Amino acid sequence: MPSMPAHPRHWPLLALFLLSGSATAGDFVPPEVQFSLQHLKNEEKARAAQALGPLEALPGYQVRLELDPPARKVKGHLRVELRVRDRALDAVHLRVTPNAFDPRMMLEAATVNGQPVKLERPEDGLYRLPLAAPVAPGGTVVVEVDLEGRVPRAQPGTGSLLGALGASGGGSAGGDYGAFSATEDFLSLVGVVPLVPPLDAGGTPWAGPTGVGDLALYEPANVLASILVPSGWKVHATGVAMGEVPQKDGRVRFSFAAGAVRDFPVFASRGYESATATVNGVSVESHFSARDAVVGKRVLKYAGDALTEFERRLGPLPFKTFRVVEAPLSGGAGGMEFPGLVTVGTSLYRGVANPESALEGIPGMEQMQGLLSAMGGDAAPLGQFAKVLERTLEFTVAHEVAHQYFAGLVGSDPINAPVVDESLAQYSALLYMEWKHGRDVAEQMRRDALVAAYHMMRMSGGKDGPADRPTSGFEDPLQYGALVYGKAPLLHHASRKLIGDEAFFKGLRAYVDTYRFKWTCSDCFTRELAKASPSHEKQLERLRVRWWREAHGDEDLGQPNLGSLLGGGAGGAAMDAETMKLMEELLPGLLNMGEE
Repeated sequence: MPSMPAHPRHWPLLALFLLSGSATAGDFVPPEVQFSLQHLKNEEKARAAQALGPLEALPGYQVRLELDPPARKVKGHLRVELRVRDRALDAVHLRVTPNAFDPRMMLEAATVNGQPVKLERPEDGLYRLPLAAPVAPGGTVVVEVDLEGRVPRAQPGTGSLLGALGASGGGSAGGDYGAFSATEDFLSLVGVVPLVPPLDAGGTPWAGPTGVGDLALYEPANVLASILVPSGWKVHATGVAMGEVPQKDGRVRFSFAAGAVRDFPVFASRGYESATATVNGVSVESHFSARDAVVGKRVLKYAGDALTEFERRLGPLPFKTFRVVEAPLSGGAGGMEFPGLVTVGTSLYRGVANPESALEGIPGMEQMQGLLSAMGGDAAPLGQFAKVLERTLEFTVAHEVAHQYFAGLVGSDPINAPVVDESLAQYSALLYMEWKHGRDVAEQMRRDALVAAYHMMRMSGGKDGPADRPTSGFEDPLQYGALVYGKAPLLHHASRKLIGDEAFFKGLRAYVDTYRFKWTCSDCFTRELAKASPSHEKQLERLRVRWWREAHGDEDLGQPNLGSLLGGGAGGAAMDAETMKLMEELLPGLLNMGEE
């Protein structure tokens, strides 16, 4: 890869100017913090400060990266400034999520307050930097470390629906869904910037990724990033784009400033195009491969529509920019969420553009033509499938936009309590379909996207069980998806039916306002609904226990039955007995194509 400068810790002139303001006095806000806070809408800065305290006291990250896409290498330097808050600190931890799966990133040359320290590694994805002496609340700790990594190749076939389902974690093996991977024209570098994990009441870092579900979430922080790439490549990251500066050697330096964000992903692409729109003062950007431009522009519209609906009912997004980036995800992931930025899987773009190609390579497809005909009724089967894919794309984009609120704004633990944010993001996407397309479409999506996920898991031999448990507590990604994305969101549907729309939406808005920029809990939303409808407090809690803590899926959602699942849902025609028997034989294998 291109060599680092002789003095790798020397930033460009702009960065040197920024770093000169690191000492604070009185109400003075350091220049680097001022740059980061450009990411927040002006009216949102006060709300953030009310929830978090002085924004200049948030953790501050300054990262400098050099990317070498052909070699799949990354190299750089990180500086972290921490203001100690609640209790004395005797060590700083850094979470490196790519290392939870393989040794992909190496940290070295670490210093704390200018003094070299030996890096400890209590687990694969976690580093510990001991302090020479505990630092009391109000004190400051500055950590610096060099980093270097090798990015693994993306699993083959991530551009197709079948390949995305089968690659890297679609079955029992789990994985990071291609979050840290490389193709010829795309680098996904989620976790490339080591971040300080939240600590529990005993001072222990929150658990890291388990191979099922999301990777991590952090305390709101300010970030400045300088990322160097070869000519022809673009960088996509969270925050305000501060500019692109050509270098003498032909490379280009991209800079970003992000404020009060809970994560900082980095992506790089070649051959991508962009489309932009403005929604209530938010610059919405869609970045996509040139071959997927038609779908990429539709994704922009879906993202803008979803943001419009959510801002109207959940309150404003705090950031000035929101990006949707096409990415070659694997393991069945339709998208991944980060503050101010989400990714949507290439397989969805390609499937929508060419539905027929999405079916290629699926075992038994010739026999499944009868099934497609039954699903399509009088309509052409492929045309019906195209409609399903288009709605799936729109629903997926809405789900990822909803994650800007849950858990981007209303923070929750994605490892120990994934049901908290995922169920609300999923149900909010369902609400979007209702607001945008009407109750009939939303009800169809409820059956096809939520109830069907549970039924398919059960028909493949999976077990019902509590949805509210750590990601490590699920048997495999199929069970995780069925319970967390399928069954658990229907708690909110049941709660809404119980207390009515007025109280439900009043409680939902109060929940977002109450926990904005803060951390929530497993029953916090139920409590807000109870405040909005006090007479139903005990019933709401019983519903939460029933849907999240117990196993009543077959009773609440109906016994899994392929005929009711597929025979009348999309077209109204029933399958013949021979096709039904064939599908019952094929389904378990189809649902477990990704298993080793």
